Amino acid sequence: MITMSEPLDIHTHVETLYRDHHYWLHGWLRKKLGDTHQAADLTHDTFMRVISSRQIHETITEPRAFLTTLAKRVLYTFWRRSELEQIWRDVLANETETFALSTEDYAIVREAVEAIDRLLNGLPLRVRQAFLMRTLDGMTHADIAKALHISIASVERYMKQAFLHCYHARHLLDMS
Repeated sequence: MITMSEPLDIHTHVETLYRDHHYWLHGWLRKKLGDTHQAADLTHDTFMRVISSRQIHETITEPRAFLTTLAKRVLYTFWRRSELEQIWRDVLANETETFALSTEDYAIVREAVEAIDRLLNGLPLRVRQAFLMRTLDGMTHADIAKALHISIASVERYMKQAFLHCYHARHLLDMS
């Protein structure tokens, strides 16, 4: 059990958590991914989340359960981004050479897609789908309702929720 007794002692507790569980977490992620280098990157990302976690200021009674929860979130984000990258590569592969991107342009587009993904992170799947259908595909609310098998009123509610989420997320980014 790791107890956060003094705010100034947080760094020591994070260091202890890292020292005691880094190797175990890396092995757990390596088994999930089948790639030791990617597991190392995601282990690092997980401990970065530990550092930014509000729970680190409290008592962590089950450090491995805590780390597993954070690692699953990191893993989910990794898989979602990998899926987005694969979709992007598939789109590019089907385009003509006139649409071919330089390495720099590809990096810029990838960064933009990741920024959009981060912005929409936290929205329910259906809300995100409706928002992307409207903004990227230009579908009408009626078309979205038909495609998702929901009412037009639900689409309008989803769009409002997505716009408010983006506004608040953007506002928070501007404040930092």
